Amino acid sequence: MHIEPGVVDGAKMAFAAVTAAGAAGYTAKLAAQDVARSNLISLAARTLMAAVGTFVFFEVLPHFPVGVSEVHFILGSTLFLLLGAAPAALGLALGLLVQGLFFAPTDLPMYFVNVTTLLVPLFATAALARRVVPEGTAYVDLRYADVLKLSGVFQAGVVAWVAFWVFYGQGVSAETFGAVLTFGGAYMLVLLIEPLADLAALAAAKSLRDTGLARLFAPRLYTA
Repeated sequence: MHIEPGVVDGAKMAFAAVTAAGAAGYTAKLAAQDVARSNLISLAARTLMAAVGTFVFFEVLPHFPVGVSEVHFILGSTLFLLLGAAPAALGLALGLLVQGLFFAPTDLPMYFVNVTTLLVPLFATAALARRVVPEGTAYVDLRYADVLKLSGVFQAGVVAWVAFWVFYGQGVSAETFGAVLTFGGAYMLVLLIEPLADLAALAAAKSLRDTGLARLFAPRLYTA
């Protein structure tokens, strides 16, 4: 998911800065809550893991342009389940920034647009998890139906924000509707694959439950 440069530009970019600032503020709140539950070193380690994962998702995994944006296997719900909401948000933002600074500088002008498009769906996924995951259930014990809901909310949020930016930046027309529908249709491939990736990651994490490596992950992964 990299919205093409020029889709939003000029004075309209100010709103993207506002939404990104709001996302940054909420991320700071999540980070403070995470530190209160664990510690700063744990948060930093999980953030680094999330940033490396984000970079791999964007640069190494298959990705292809579709109209106004690109289709990536972002695996945002995977980062959330394994590492927690705050590290996932920080890692997505940092990974996106590193990619823009060193590998795709043409994407930097769209950083605020792209980071909002990633973080707000992540926040929605975390909120849904608080509602649909029973208090006594660790994330490693989630059922496919629950994982599908979480992944679906994240991916739907990404598509919805891409659609918003396209209509906001380019106006509502047959052309923009067509571009959004094309992108949304292509993203269905991600929705088919990501829940399976989540389950595979949770299964791998479950095998590490009784090892020292379990401390690398979010406490909620193993304990309710």
